[in-house]
Amino acid sequence: MTVYALFERDAKPAPAVVPERFSWFAAILPPIWALAHGLWLEFVVWALLVLLLGAAAPTIGGEAAFWAYVVVAAWIGFEAPALRRAALRRRGWRYRGEVVARDADLAMLEGLNARRVG
Repeated sequence: MTVYALFERDAKPAPAVVPERFSWFAAILPPIWALAHGLWLEFVVWALLVLLLGAAAPTIGGEAAFWAYVVVAAWIGFEAPALRRAALRRRGWRYRGEVVARDADLAMLEGLNARRVG
């Protein structure tokens, strides 16, 4: 079971759900993960960071640059839910609460049921 954060917007019929867990997709492929979720600002920051690590590699060493990238990628995996929540807030979505569910579809269904009842 996973805790999901629910967000809603007046113009959207279904709530957005964000799982509160480590994201392997975000850790292994940060730029693709960012683009898949429409996180353009985060993608630009990631690209600048990679360029900085590439520029610093001759000075700090290739192995140090590699491990610095691994640490950043792991950090992105842990912070993926927070990055998605912040992006939803910037786009005008309102935090609605949390729900525990087996998967995102069941969490969205629970959010729809709560909206209909409340």
